[in-house]
Amino acid sequence: MLGMLLGEMLEDMGHDVCPLEGTRAGAVAAAARHSPDLMIVDVGLGDESGVAAMDDILRVRFVPHIFMSGNIKTVEALRPNTPALQKPFDQAALERAVQRVIDAATTPTIESRTV
Repeated sequence: MLGMLLGEMLEDMGHDVCPLEGTRAGAVAAAARHSPDLMIVDVGLGDESGVAAMDDILRVRFVPHIFMSGNIKTVEALRPNTPALQKPFDQAALERAVQRVIDAATTPTIESRTV
């Protein structure tokens, strides 16, 4: 139910939404099939781990992502620098999290070089 609501909220924000997946294997396969620009992954995918699913996906290619959880402290402990969305959330919180990821993905990295 939450996934469908999240999809509707993202579509209302103007984003295209890929089919929702509820398992680790499904999320990994969907990422390979659809090559998303951003993923929002529940830390608990049913009885499986959304964090483990993201680890599998990141082994293939980098995909900007947001973890969502009812316990944000869990996400912060597992992935301190990854944007997280506390459940329950509203449209404004979702928009802030998505914008944070988009901003991070488009900010140029300054490289220091020794000459």
